[in-house]
Amino acid sequence: MGISYRKRIKIGDDTFLNIGQKGVSVSMKKGKATINSRGTITFNLGGGVTYRISNKKPKKKKK
Repeated sequence: MGISYRKRIKIGDDTFLNIGQKGVSVSMKKGKATINSRGTITFNLGGGVTYRISNKKPKKKKK
C-alpha cells in the first residue's frame, strides 16, 4: 500500500469538497450513505465497516 493524501472541506450542511491525489470531487451525505460526483456511493454500516458501490462504467481492457 502506498502513501495517499485526502483533504475534506465542509462547504454546506451535508456537502463536502474532497481534494486528493486524483483531483477534486464533491460529495453529499444522506443518512448513512454518501454520494460523490465521481459516481461512488458509500454506505456506513457501523463499527468502522463501509460498503462501496461504483456507478462508473468499467474501463475496456487493451488487447
